[in-house]
Amino acid sequence: MPKDIVIEAAKRDDKGKNASRRLRRSGRIPAVLYGGDGAVVPLAVDPRSVFAVLHSEAGENTLLGLKVDKGMVPGRVMIREHQLDPVTEDLLHADFVRIAMDRAIRVQVAIHTLGIAKGVKLQGGILDHPLREVEVECLPADIPERLEVDISELEMGKSYRVSDLVAPRGVKILTDPGMAFISVVAPTVEKVEAPPAEGAAVAEAPTEPEVIKKGKAETAEGAEAAPEKEGKEGRGEKKGGDRGGKSEKK
Repeated sequence: MPKDIVIEAAKRDDKGKNASRRLRRSGRIPAVLYGGDGAVVPLAVDPRSVFAVLHSEAGENTLLGLKVDKGMVPGRVMIREHQLDPVTEDLLHADFVRIAMDRAIRVQVAIHTLGIAKGVKLQGGILDHPLREVEVECLPADIPERLEVDISELEMGKSYRVSDLVAPRGVKILTDPGMAFISVVAPTVEKVEAPPAEGAAVAEAPTEPEVIKKGKAETAEGAEAAPEKEGKEGRGEKKGGDRGGKSEKK
């Protein structure tokens, strides 16, 4: 792992969102240095230098030299965290941590595959790569850039697990050894329904039963009953009149 990369930075006194915006408009980004026995130091750095490290082979695991106001920070540092704009993906912030070279640390290391799996090349399978990095523990100087594995003999339906990875001397893999990190699976075929044959009878939609509207039925019954009621009332009045006539005659 290269150890001659140096990032230049400057101390910053202004804090807060407005100060960070002004700093970004000037072409630099806010950063911070912490860890070890030293104090927390707010910094301003060129985002291009940080991006160059992040896109290198070792990425965040790169051991760096940090120069602050033309003075070198003792020992080595690493980029511990970084923040990107979710829309533009511009670098917004970076954290540097002091590294003690005589103390083991835990980092994530990428898995790099070699060759073309037999299950893909000869059997028509699809490569499934659910786990692309593992956690390891080692001294800073022993951090591997990546862990390589040859997958040429990987057949359909087979997997390679973390236990199949070979770590360099002094490096301990902490990720669950039984976890599969790459497999060859059969391609998924979607079932497409065939269109109905020409001339085939199409099932008729069921007809809805006739519903008699209660309101109209009641209205009709009321209309038929009305004349009969009027007739009875009329006969009652006539009969009463006859009785009345007889009473007057008496």
